[in-house]
Amino acid sequence: MEKALVKTNIQMAKENNFKVEFKSQHHLRSFHQHEAAESPRSCSLDMLLRRLRAIEAKQDDKFATIMDAVGEFGTFQRRLVALTFIPNILSTFFLFADIFVFTPQKPYCNTSWILAVGPNLMESERLNLTLPQAPNGSFLTCLMYLPVDWDLESIIHFGLNHRDSCQDGWIYPEVKKQSLINEFDLVCGKEPNPEIVQNMYLAGLLTGSFLFGFITDKLGRHPVILLSLLGLIIFGFGTAFVNSFHQYLFFRFGVSQAAVGYAVSGASLIAEWLVGMRRAHAITLGHCFFAMGVIFLTGLGYSLPHWRLLFLVSGAPVFPLISYLWILPESPRWLMMKGKLKEAKQVLCYAAGVNKKTIPVSLLDKLQLPGKKVTTAFILDFYSNRHLRKVTLVMCSMWLAIGCNYYMLSLRMKELGVNIHFTQVIPGMMEVPARLCCIFLLEQLKRKRSLILTFFQGALMCFLSLLLPSGEVGRALRWPHCLATELKSLLVLIIVLGEFSLAATVTVFYIYPSELLPTVLRATGLGLLSLVWAAGGISSSIVNQNIAILPVFLCCISAFVALFFCVKLPETQDQPIPDSLEHLPPERRTLSEDMSSEDMLCDDVTEEVAKNTIFNATMTNVDQDSLSNLSLQSGEGEIDKQED
Repeated sequence: MEKALVKTNIQMAKENNFKVEFKSQHHLRSFHQHEAAESPRSCSLDMLLRRLRAIEAKQDDKFATIMDAVGEFGTFQRRLVALTFIPNILSTFFLFADIFVFTPQKPYCNTSWILAVGPNLMESERLNLTLPQAPNGSFLTCLMYLPVDWDLESIIHFGLNHRDSCQDGWIYPEVKKQSLINEFDLVCGKEPNPEIVQNMYLAGLLTGSFLFGFITDKLGRHPVILLSLLGLIIFGFGTAFVNSFHQYLFFRFGVSQAAVGYAVSGASLIAEWLVGMRRAHAITLGHCFFAMGVIFLTGLGYSLPHWRLLFLVSGAPVFPLISYLWILPESPRWLMMKGKLKEAKQVLCYAAGVNKKTIPVSLLDKLQLPGKKVTTAFILDFYSNRHLRKVTLVMCSMWLAIGCNYYMLSLRMKELGVNIHFTQVIPGMMEVPARLCCIFLLEQLKRKRSLILTFFQGALMCFLSLLLPSGEVGRALRWPHCLATELKSLLVLIIVLGEFSLAATVTVFYIYPSELLPTVLRATGLGLLSLVWAAGGISSSIVNQNIAILPVFLCCISAFVALFFCVKLPETQDQPIPDSLEHLPPERRTLSEDMSSEDMLCDDVTEEVAKNTIFNATMTNVDQDSLSNLSLQSGEGEIDKQED
């Protein structure tokens, strides 16, 4: 009985000691938590572990280490970036030339037969005698009076009565410029459908993006850039020599393929030669030159009197770009992944020589293949690799929504009947600062937040443009015509702001695939995204011709889905770009945790601090476990003594 009473007292004493120890530990933890809360730059152990993984990943990127020795942005990189800007401007000339070669024309039937009996007739007199008139007194453009074997006095006295369609072609007395319409007489039932011309251009983007993206990863960046420039010469400059409208459509199909081929291969080359924010800056400036090309094209289209001159003047600067065969380098990352280590080292040493630097031999010797002799990848890896499949689906949904909204705004601007030079110059001038603003956004908000912000603004402007009285919903709701006229200026402003935001969205988003996709599939992924962009443009042109409310649903649904998935994209700023499928994050990790550096990591924690903190935390846990075990053993020993 006494032993049981003693054992009970000892147990109660242990419980009291445990409560006191628990309270002291609780107060100690509260103190540490309070201390951590007071320090805004403190990081949890989990964050430090992730930071350490990111540091180790950067150390494993041997190419980034070599690029530090070559020079992050020296003379070689600056020259490379400048060389890639030139074709961006020239591509714009060919892609948007349709706007200036299909200017509206007012035709009249060619009735020069009457000059045989009245050679001294003035043009107004000839038209008055040979063309029927509408009730308002204007001449009918597609009808004429049939020729008769009378003299001039009989024709003037009795007049002509038998009407028929134009027999000997058309004349354009009010036209000051030669366009595609008056050269091939695309009038009076032969008018070209603007949707056919636009869809032919988009079809070229569809096929070219897939084809050139695939061969860029197979043959290399440099050969495909040369092939694309050759395509610009053949199909761009060659457009000036077409003999029919169908030939013009075929050449437009070819030049859009060449343009998207250069965009894919050029972006891949820039992404693989530059690192960090330099890569983002180069892509942004490249898009700025693309917008500047639209402004230059507008000036040429306004000043040149003939549509063939437009293609001749625009295509002539492409010929000197043949020199890219000797002065443009290949991507060393692609060479390394294809097993061409010797060529990769030669290119890197040449770049270092241009930058007046030397790469240590020991550093070059570390440049080895990742495991296999040659890294292979196929387009089916976009499906078989779980991480790559998720990333691609998210980017495709985003790119589809951007394409739908961007083309919808362009169609809305055309429907307003605004002067074509205004619709190109003003948006082009707005796009340059819009894309330059991306540099500030990327530095302050990084990739993901900048993308969400710009796309949300652009989608909102597109939605408002469709809701206003002159929009599709306005027509469906039968808004008053006077209200639609008064709000036309506001609608133009909304469309311009929407194009401003979406231009920034395109620039920010174009950086993502360059940094998320591995080198072995980077160009193929960029081509796949360009294909989705073209599909979004075709969808916009199709739904715009059908039910009035359908464009609103397309814009809203696509924008909502894109914004939902955009949150799932990882943050890629200050992260090494992958080269092979083995460099992708493990499948067990979620998409939003793969490469995030903003929400999970503390940028101010260095490698040494992270390792020391993790070591101290581990030793503290070990010490606490040892003390707990020791106190437990001593307590049990006291109980045994009391029992004895």
